[in-house]
Amino acid sequence: MRYAMTGATGFLGGELARQLRSSGHDLVALVRDPARAAGLRDLGVELVVGDLYVSAALDRLLEGADGFFHVAGWYKHGRREHERLRAVNVTGTRNALEAALRAGVRTVYTSTLAINSDTRGVVRDEAYLHRGTWVTEYDRTKAEAHRLAEEYATRGLPLVIVMPSVVYGPGDTGSTLGQLTRQIIGGRPVLGPKDGGCSWAHVHDVARGHVLAMEKGRPGESYMLAGERVSYAEILGLVAREAGRRRPILLPNSLVRVAAAMTAPLERIVPIPQALTAEAARAGMATYFGDSTKAETELGWTSRPVREGIAETVRLEMARG
Repeated sequence: MRYAMTGATGFLGGELARQLRSSGHDLVALVRDPARAAGLRDLGVELVVGDLYVSAALDRLLEGADGFFHVAGWYKHGRREHERLRAVNVTGTRNALEAALRAGVRTVYTSTLAINSDTRGVVRDEAYLHRGTWVTEYDRTKAEAHRLAEEYATRGLPLVIVMPSVVYGPGDTGSTLGQLTRQIIGGRPVLGPKDGGCSWAHVHDVARGHVLAMEKGRPGESYMLAGERVSYAEILGLVAREAGRRRPILLPNSLVRVAAAMTAPLERIVPIPQALTAEAARAGMATYFGDSTKAETELGWTSRPVREGIAETVRLEMARG
């Protein structure tokens, strides 16, 4: 099969590209900077230079494709990221799906459990429709993009939506968890939230879920790729234990709220590290819980235990130095 994809230079997209190529599929990827895509070229991936805002590049990407994975997205916290979040997650998704509709190609779109924002301890499934406010601008823009994807499915695009939970694993340089993991391994003191939590899924399993959605997913349907539900405190403690380092300092919600209130006005003036932004603080107090029963039943998807995945992640990150 010949597959096309966006987001191949990212954490999840890179793993998906490796799985597709290892299975013998031809793959063509949209990249903005070929210099950053040397690893893809080494895998034998064909590169199309362009971005999500150039229709001609998207049309070249999809020419002759049997399937399309739209994985590209922007995940950052902080006020300074809001414009970029909307540009990539909403406008970029509209452009990509419009091109897919022109090509009439079967598409898997990468949404997220975060479209439901804070589930307040409740485990949600695909039937739930969040009608409240969103904890972060990432949550809000991905929710808008998810609705766009559903609209394109009603317009005749053979589209399947996957909704990963928090994705973790070795090589994660962009997420807050990835940054905190490296800080713990490096022996630096880490502050973490005491009360929030998420469903957690290993990057290899999430990428495999995308392949299964392409092969078995029903057009117009959404599938949660939601791993084990674990608190942030447990995750960070597990990282510290596996690395043999000091445990993080856990802050109750009352102190996290104070920190968020102090940080928010500073973000208007100076750049703030992602992990210290007010949005990151609010997300740390929230729960993002999802139910993977539908993906397990219809796609045959499975997710490894968090303890196993974190142990592997720490071991490989420590080996990299």
